[in-house]
Amino acid sequence: MRGILKSKRRLVCALGVVIGVAALTRAALATPPSGVLSGAILARGLFLVPVDMKFKVDNGHQEVIHVPDTRETVMQDILLAPNGRTGWHSHPGPALAVIKSGALTLFAAEDGTCVSQTYPAGTAFLEHGQGHVHLGVNLSASENTEVVVTYFDVPPGGSVRTDESAPAACQ
Repeated sequence: MRGILKSKRRLVCALGVVIGVAALTRAALATPPSGVLSGAILARGLFLVPVDMKFKVDNGHQEVIHVPDTRETVMQDILLAPNGRTGWHSHPGPALAVIKSGALTLFAAEDGTCVSQTYPAGTAFLEHGQGHVHLGVNLSASENTEVVVTYFDVPPGGSVRTDESAPAACQ
Protein backbone atom coordinates (compact mmCIF):
# COMPACT_ATOMS: atom_id res chain seq x y z
CA MET A 1 0.00 0.00 0.00
CA ARG A 2 2.84 2.34 0.93
CA GLY A 3 4.53 1.71 -2.41
CA ILE A 4 1.35 2.60 -4.32
CA LEU A 5 1.00 5.89 -2.41
CA LYS A 6 4.65 6.69 -3.05
CA SER A 7 4.19 5.99 -6.79
CA LYS A 8 1.09 8.21 -6.92
CA ARG A 9 2.98 11.03 -5.19
CA ARG A 10 5.83 10.71 -7.69
CA LEU A 11 3.36 10.77 -10.57
CA VAL A 12 1.63 13.88 -9.17
CA CYS A 13 5.01 15.59 -8.67
CA ALA A 14 6.10 14.68 -12.20
CA LEU A 15 2.85 16.03 -13.64
CA GLY A 16 3.33 19.24 -11.64
CA VAL A 17 6.83 19.66 -13.06
CA VAL A 18 5.59 19.04 -16.63
CA ILE A 19 2.75 21.55 -16.21
CA GLY A 20 5.13 24.11 -14.69
CA VAL A 21 7.67 23.71 -17.51
CA ALA A 22 4.89 24.00 -20.11
CA ALA A 23 3.61 27.21 -18.49
CA LEU A 24 7.11 28.71 -18.36
CA THR A 25 7.80 27.71 -21.97
CA ARG A 26 4.52 29.30 -23.08
CA ALA A 27 5.38 32.50 -21.19
CA ALA A 28 8.90 32.55 -22.66
CA LEU A 29 7.65 32.10 -26.22
CA ALA A 30 4.80 34.62 -25.89
CA THR A 31 5.21 37.94 -27.65
CA PRO A 32 4.67 40.76 -25.16
CA PRO A 33 2.68 43.89 -25.96
CA SER A 34 4.58 47.05 -26.87
CA GLY A 35 3.41 50.63 -27.21
CA VAL A 36 0.26 50.12 -25.14
CA LEU A 37 -0.23 53.58 -23.62
CA SER A 38 -3.20 52.53 -21.48
CA GLY A 39 -5.58 49.64 -21.02
CA ALA A 40 -8.07 50.89 -18.43
CA ILE A 41 -10.78 48.46 -17.37
CA LEU A 42 -13.97 50.53 -17.54
CA ALA A 43 -16.37 48.05 -15.93
CA ARG A 44 -16.82 44.41 -14.88
CA GLY A 45 -20.13 42.68 -14.28
CA LEU A 46 -21.66 39.27 -13.64
CA PHE A 47 -24.94 38.22 -15.18
CA LEU A 48 -27.57 37.68 -12.46
CA VAL A 49 -29.39 35.07 -14.53
CA PRO A 50 -27.94 32.40 -16.84
CA VAL A 51 -27.18 33.80 -20.31
CA ASP A 52 -26.58 31.62 -23.36
CA MET A 53 -25.00 33.65 -26.22
CA LYS A 54 -24.66 32.79 -29.88
CA PHE A 55 -22.97 34.98 -32.47
CA LYS A 56 -23.35 34.27 -36.18
CA VAL A 57 -20.48 35.59 -38.28
CA ASP A 58 -20.45 35.42 -42.08
CA ASN A 59 -16.97 35.93 -43.58
CA GLY A 60 -17.75 34.03 -46.75
CA HIS A 61 -18.79 31.06 -44.65
CA GLN A 62 -21.17 31.21 -41.72
CA GLU A 63 -19.68 30.48 -38.33
CA VAL A 64 -21.54 30.25 -35.04
CA ILE A 65 -19.73 31.19 -31.85
CA HIS A 66 -21.60 29.63 -28.93
CA VAL A 67 -21.07 30.72 -25.32
CA PRO A 68 -23.26 28.67 -22.96
CA ASP A 69 -23.72 30.03 -19.43
CA THR A 70 -21.77 33.25 -19.99
CA ARG A 71 -19.77 34.36 -16.97
CA GLU A 72 -18.36 37.84 -16.35
CA THR A 73 -18.44 40.64 -18.94
CA VAL A 74 -15.61 43.20 -18.95
CA MET A 75 -15.23 46.51 -20.83
CA GLN A 76 -11.78 47.95 -21.57
CA ASP A 77 -10.42 51.06 -23.30
CA ILE A 78 -7.06 50.38 -25.00
CA LEU A 79 -4.79 53.10 -26.41
CA LEU A 80 -1.98 51.97 -28.73
CA ALA A 81 0.87 54.32 -29.64
CA PRO A 82 2.07 54.60 -33.24
CA ASN A 83 3.54 51.20 -34.23
CA GLY A 84 2.12 49.73 -30.99
CA ARG A 85 1.11 46.09 -30.81
CA THR A 86 -0.97 43.98 -28.47
CA GLY A 87 1.34 40.98 -28.55
CA TRP A 88 -0.04 37.60 -29.65
CA HIS A 89 -2.87 36.61 -27.34
CA SER A 90 -6.27 34.95 -27.02
CA HIS A 91 -9.41 35.60 -24.97
CA PRO A 92 -11.50 33.20 -22.87
CA GLY A 93 -14.66 34.15 -24.76
CA PRO A 94 -15.74 36.37 -27.66
CA ALA A 95 -14.67 40.03 -27.68
CA LEU A 96 -16.54 42.83 -29.43
CA ALA A 97 -14.15 45.63 -30.44
CA VAL A 98 -15.04 49.14 -31.63
CA ILE A 99 -12.29 51.27 -33.18
CA LYS A 100 -12.78 54.72 -31.64
CA SER A 101 -9.84 56.44 -33.38
CA GLY A 102 -6.98 55.51 -35.69
CA ALA A 103 -6.96 52.04 -37.24
CA LEU A 104 -6.19 48.56 -35.96
CA THR A 105 -4.80 45.76 -38.11
CA LEU A 106 -5.65 42.31 -36.79
CA PHE A 107 -3.40 39.34 -37.70
CA ALA A 108 -4.35 35.66 -37.25
CA ALA A 109 -3.63 32.26 -38.74
CA GLU A 110 -6.48 30.90 -40.88
CA ASP A 111 -6.26 27.65 -42.82
CA GLY A 112 -2.47 27.53 -42.54
CA THR A 113 -1.80 31.09 -43.72
CA CYS A 114 -1.32 34.37 -41.89
CA VAL A 115 -4.14 36.78 -42.71
CA SER A 116 -4.76 40.39 -41.75
CA GLN A 117 -7.70 42.77 -41.73
CA THR A 118 -7.53 46.51 -41.04
CA TYR A 119 -10.37 48.18 -39.14
CA PRO A 120 -10.52 52.01 -39.38
CA ALA A 121 -12.15 54.36 -36.86
CA GLY A 122 -15.90 53.89 -36.68
CA THR A 123 -15.85 50.15 -37.46
CA ALA A 124 -16.30 47.14 -35.21
CA PHE A 125 -15.44 43.45 -35.26
CA LEU A 126 -16.10 40.32 -33.24
CA GLU A 127 -13.02 38.40 -32.15
CA HIS A 128 -13.87 34.69 -31.73
CA GLY A 129 -12.18 34.19 -28.39
CA GLN A 130 -12.21 30.65 -27.00
CA GLY A 131 -8.49 30.26 -27.70
CA HIS A 132 -8.35 32.00 -31.13
CA VAL A 133 -4.81 33.47 -31.25
CA HIS A 134 -4.39 36.92 -32.82
CA LEU A 135 -2.33 40.14 -32.78
CA GLY A 136 -3.53 43.74 -33.05
CA VAL A 137 -1.15 46.34 -34.51
CA ASN A 138 -1.34 50.11 -35.00
CA LEU A 139 0.52 50.43 -38.31
CA SER A 140 0.49 54.24 -38.21
CA ALA A 141 3.83 55.95 -37.63
CA SER A 142 2.17 59.09 -36.24
CA GLU A 143 -1.36 58.44 -34.94
CA ASN A 144 -2.61 56.64 -31.81
CA THR A 145 -5.29 53.96 -32.08
CA GLU A 146 -8.04 53.74 -29.48
CA VAL A 147 -10.13 50.58 -29.19
CA VAL A 148 -13.02 49.94 -26.81
CA VAL A 149 -13.54 46.22 -26.20
CA THR A 150 -16.30 44.26 -24.47
CA TYR A 151 -15.15 40.78 -23.45
CA PHE A 152 -17.72 38.06 -22.83
CA ASP A 153 -17.30 34.90 -20.74
CA VAL A 154 -14.35 36.08 -18.66
CA PRO A 155 -13.76 33.94 -15.54
CA PRO A 156 -15.01 35.99 -12.54
CA GLY A 157 -12.16 38.29 -11.48
CA GLY A 158 -9.93 36.72 -14.15
CA SER A 159 -7.86 38.12 -16.98
CA VAL A 160 -9.43 39.17 -20.28
CA ARG A 161 -6.43 37.81 -22.20
CA THR A 162 -3.86 35.02 -22.29
CA ASP A 163 -0.45 35.72 -23.81
CA GLU A 164 0.33 33.30 -26.64
CA SER A 165 3.11 32.40 -29.06
CA ALA A 166 2.81 33.53 -32.67
CA PRO A 167 1.15 30.83 -34.79
CA ALA A 168 3.57 29.04 -37.14
CA ALA A 169 1.87 30.58 -40.19
CA CYS A 170 2.55 34.09 -38.86
CA GLN A 171 6.20 33.80 -37.85
